Amino acid sequence: MIKITLPDGAVREFEEGTTSLQVAKSISEGLARKVVAASVNGEVWDAGRPLTADTNLRLLTWNDAEGKSTFWHSSAHLMAEAVEEIFPGVKFWVGPAVDNGFYYDMDLGDRQITEDDLRRLEVKMNELAAKNSIYVRKTVSKADAIKYFKEKGDEYKLDLLQNLKDGEITFYTQGNFTDLCRGPHIPDTGLIKALKLTNIAGAYWKGDEKNKQLTRIYGVSFPSKKELDDYLLMLEEAKKRDHRKLGKEMGIYIMDDDVGPGLPLWMPNGTIIIEELEKLAKETEQEAGYLRVVTPHIAKESLYLTSGHLPYYEDSMYPPMELEGVKYYLKAMNCPHHHKIFAAEPRSYKDLPLRLAEYGTCYRYEQSGELFGLMRVRCLHMNDAHIYCSKEQFAQEFQAVNAMYLKYFRIFGIDKYVMRLSLHDPARLGKKYVNEPELWLETEAMVRKVLKETGTPYVEVPDEGAFYGPKVDVQVWSAIGREFTLATNQVDFAQGRRFKLEYTKPDNHPDTPLIIHRAPLGTHERFIGFLLEHYAGKFPLWLAPQQVKLLPISDKFLPYAQTVLESLKKADIRAGIDERSEKIGKKIRDTELARIPYMLVIGEKEMNDQKISVRRQGKGDLGIQDLETFIRNMKTEITLRSGG
Repeated sequence: MIKITLPDGAVREFEEGTTSLQVAKSISEGLARKVVAASVNGEVWDAGRPLTADTNLRLLTWNDAEGKSTFWHSSAHLMAEAVEEIFPGVKFWVGPAVDNGFYYDMDLGDRQITEDDLRRLEVKMNELAAKNSIYVRKTVSKADAIKYFKEKGDEYKLDLLQNLKDGEITFYTQGNFTDLCRGPHIPDTGLIKALKLTNIAGAYWKGDEKNKQLTRIYGVSFPSKKELDDYLLMLEEAKKRDHRKLGKEMGIYIMDDDVGPGLPLWMPNGTIIIEELEKLAKETEQEAGYLRVVTPHIAKESLYLTSGHLPYYEDSMYPPMELEGVKYYLKAMNCPHHHKIFAAEPRSYKDLPLRLAEYGTCYRYEQSGELFGLMRVRCLHMNDAHIYCSKEQFAQEFQAVNAMYLKYFRIFGIDKYVMRLSLHDPARLGKKYVNEPELWLETEAMVRKVLKETGTPYVEVPDEGAFYGPKVDVQVWSAIGREFTLATNQVDFAQGRRFKLEYTKPDNHPDTPLIIHRAPLGTHERFIGFLLEHYAGKFPLWLAPQQVKLLPISDKFLPYAQTVLESLKKADIRAGIDERSEKIGKKIRDTELARIPYMLVIGEKEMNDQKISVRRQGKGDLGIQDLETFIRNMKTEITLRSGG
């Protein structure tokens, strides 16, 4: 007998060889129908794989991230089976799950896939899914695997086999399709109830442009048709809200080939949003005891060698420029500069915690294929700060940063979020991570404790920590359910020692501070891209580039409109006049389309009574008001930053 420990702590005994799916059935048939995979001692397994030892078991459904990933990877295999039936002789490279579905890279020879082909493949996939074919796992020797793919003439799978050895190789078969794959997979194809092939792209083999270009087919699948329908509706809404489209329409930013890819130019409207966000950050940080600093855009190579960034991040930094025999790099991160400011003066425990903040400009050489509007750029303005504290102060400081996130979420109307605790991989110490195993475990436990004690929702993700310590990345969802990584809160146990940072303790002995790297608003670029999609361009009043548009019914009322405009400007309200000789209905429609929060209609009655007729974006006519009352209400709404 083996002991199975469930997430609630309950321990149950089963015969050796029992599967996770059988455990689920012993709990309830309804649960078993929902299980797509299982977490076995922290590793994701097929739900039908036999359990042979005592196990900590978590049953995974579609609603779990690991379950969704397994579902989509299995759907990629289903798509490959359909492709193989319709296009015999196809060769496959890799077919992973991605954030929103799956893809498979394939060599179709001279065949060009069309949109009509995608629809044929969807029909075939639905037909194959309905057969309820079981995903069967089989361990294969390297010799047998090589023989199998040599007979198929599949150089792509033979290439994958080069770095594998006996005991690491498994085949998965469903229906008539067999693939080299480590899994896991869902129990059977019948769980895939709805699917859509969404896109065709080219992809160089192994991502190297010197290699052959393969065909990449993207898709998405769901356990019910309703979920697919909801997803397709979300995609349509997302197209309307695409920040690249809105950014151009609203004059927020542009990209220019002469400036360079990934280097946005902020237009006046975008600059207003930047300044309002920075004003919010400065007010919040001043209240929280931060001190502001400013650092250069470049630094000598020696600074980044001391910090340790060059060995880990050189590929993401712009190439150095050399002057008088010294190499200089464009700044890719602010932290080394802030460490130098900390080290510039003697520090004691009375100075801690020391919080240094900067909206610092950084430059990172993102790969061309990864650039995407404002979401992935090469010039970024980061809401950065570094907190230098003792171990005793850590929990309070780390939680204060998390509380700052929550304050911002309330302001911007972000209702759904989760903190993602990113950990190290012990196997990659000294390569991807600083080789300090005890400090990794200690600091990860410190962060975990803060999150648990404060009831903060979080998930743990292995092998995604910063090179100098664990971090919490903040995942948020926009108003239409799109997921974004916006902010970060990182622990650093390494750079303090690398920079020889010290403070004097009460007993007059020196100690090295812990460092917290935090960026609650992330970068201007990514955050404004998120806000454009979150609000569909209809910013709350305090953020709107233009807050009020005056709409005179005819030129006769322009002089009065000008006096109203002057009063608004004196009150620091961003306003303008529509001076076109158009009918008032068109002016109202155009102002609505321009997403300006308030419209002031000015005609005979308004001019004679020295008042204004107020309309609000999305709410319509609010009636006639005194200008002073309107300005007072506007100032209150702006000051409170309401409307998130």
